Amino acid sequence: MCVGVPMLVVESRDEGAAWCDGREGRVLIDLSLVGPQPPGTWLLTFLRAAREVMTPEAAARTGAALDALAAVLSGDTSTIDDAFADLVSREPQLPEHLRPKETES
Repeated sequence: MCVGVPMLVVESRDEGAAWCDGREGRVLIDLSLVGPQPPGTWLLTFLRAAREVMTPEAAARTGAALDALAAVLSGDTSTIDDAFADLVSREPQLPEHLRPKETES
């Protein structure tokens, strides 16, 4: 399973990479897919490569989900609703392309 991890750019490099801070400390991240990014930018990363630029809010939601995953894996489900607060207040919805097509009669 591959899980995306939010990381914050702290220092850009000339060779298409940036030093970023995240859950596992400071890591050199490849920026080939997102282009150069200034310090303060949040990135969703997989395997030391940025896959997309994130808003701070999206980075916080992803971080909370990763915290919940770690808690559940250790047997603690007490804070799972807090970690997925954006899902608790509404019914989950299928994306448009997965919804059943209405048939005309």
